[in-house]
Amino acid sequence: MMSHAAYVLASYAVAVATVAGLVLWVVVDGRSRQRELKALEAAGIRRRSAEAPAGESK
Repeated sequence: MMSHAAYVLASYAVAVATVAGLVLWVVVDGRSRQRELKALEAAGIRRRSAEAPAGESK
């Protein structure tokens, strides 16, 4: 049978592992999205929220 302390420590370990996994996922996904944005911008595709370059009208 698991002692109270072991249960609490196991619960904290699972919580820490879950949060660390989520943080890692967000960082990796953010870097991936940044690479995609750079590739799109290099291809001439701009974000709607970005200002148009000088001399270019909508």
